Amino acid sequence: MAAGQRTNQVLVPQARPALDRFKWETAKAVGINIPEGGYGGDIPSKMWGAVGGNMVRTMIQSYEQSLAGR
Repeated sequence: MAAGQRTNQVLVPQARPALDRFKWETAKAVGINIPEGGYGGDIPSKMWGAVGGNMVRTMIQSYEQSLAGR
């Protein structure tokens, strides 16, 4: 694998279910309806990019709020 490429591995395996729930909740908030089986191969990558961007934005806001509460 070339330097700088990601493997998309979850660093804490026990966190995967929570991350998946967060991903589905974020997708729903963005307006993406994920099929029952969870397969989103027919959803354009631009839409998945919006999901990822919103996930990061939400995580940063949460962290900033936790810092402000200290």
